[in-house]
Amino acid sequence: MIFGCYAFFDLLASLVFGKYLVHIGAKFMFVAGMFVSGGVTVLFGVLDQVPEGPVFIAMCFLVRITDAISFSAAITASSSILAKAFPNNVATVMGSLEIFSGLGLVLGPPLGGFLYQSFGYEVPFIFLGCIVLLMVPLNMCILPNYESDPGKHSFWKLITLPKVAFLSFVITSLSSCFGFLDPTLSLFVLEKFHLPAGYVGLVFLGLALSYTISSPLMGLLSDKMPHLRKWLLVFGNLITAGCYLLLGPAPVLHMKSQLWLLVLILVINGVSAGMSLIPTFPEILSCAYENGFEEGLSTLGLVSGLFGAMWSVGAFAGPTLGGILYEKIGFEWAAALQGLWALTSGLLMGVFYLVEHSRRRRRSKLENVLSTQEERTALLPGET
Repeated sequence: MIFGCYAFFDLLASLVFGKYLVHIGAKFMFVAGMFVSGGVTVLFGVLDQVPEGPVFIAMCFLVRITDAISFSAAITASSSILAKAFPNNVATVMGSLEIFSGLGLVLGPPLGGFLYQSFGYEVPFIFLGCIVLLMVPLNMCILPNYESDPGKHSFWKLITLPKVAFLSFVITSLSSCFGFLDPTLSLFVLEKFHLPAGYVGLVFLGLALSYTISSPLMGLLSDKMPHLRKWLLVFGNLITAGCYLLLGPAPVLHMKSQLWLLVLILVINGVSAGMSLIPTFPEILSCAYENGFEEGLSTLGLVSGLFGAMWSVGAFAGPTLGGILYEKIGFEWAAALQGLWALTSGLLMGVFYLVEHSRRRRRSKLENVLSTQEERTALLPGET
């Protein structure tokens, strides 16, 4: 419950901050979120000084919930600021940002482990919290202020757009796939290949590094050739589904589990995740603009909040269901079932894009017919 409450409050906070981004101010929301998050991270380091029992449990919940809310504020505001600052290169900027998310995933465990072993429990949290706090005055000086009027649209109108609903399902699916690996992959590697605990983290490097390298490339491709976004989304999900089928591998394939194959599949999964995830933000944004949402911070806030909220749903569902399935049916079948989620989202997006393309063709033909009839009607008086 202590770990799960983070995703739950991140979900709620993303929706609130996305809605009221313009009222609060994007820069203030980002800086305040960083400040609180840094302070709370330092507080994590002193939780071992709290008395045992209900007080300790209550403080754990309080710190986790506060961290979730502050993190949500910073992420929602940062995505909106970036999209506002680089309106023609949203996917490229988002993809480039994922380089640093990937670096955090790569460097976090070994650095945290080194500090923990060398200096004890408190130092990793205090060190990281102080780094975040040092970023606050820097961002106060660098970030521009963006003023905008509150929009008249709501999350409900955004999420009820069919395309946005399907894209939200894609985000949740990918987030749950990532989350599924957190409680299950390390246990599977330890049990199956009998690796030393220190080497288990290296297995995750295949996923983190490939995602880090591929994300900016997918973002650049998505911005330069927007018509490819739909194919990146569809095939990225389908490849992800195939990766989870082979991760075990699933018993129906009658393949022997091998460490080199597992690492290779994780590398491919990192690339396919970048293919699927990076185009979602610009796709939702363009869909919102096409359906009458005003161009400005209010819409960017809604899209950023929706993205964060859907990611939080997957971040909660993936580890929770993954842990249960791992205990009940084992990693091989659990991973295959997780892959069905990505397969479903990929097929749904594929069908949607085919239907959308068919409708646009029919509309275009109808407009051409009507235009030709109008031209003939205009010529008739002259001909007589």
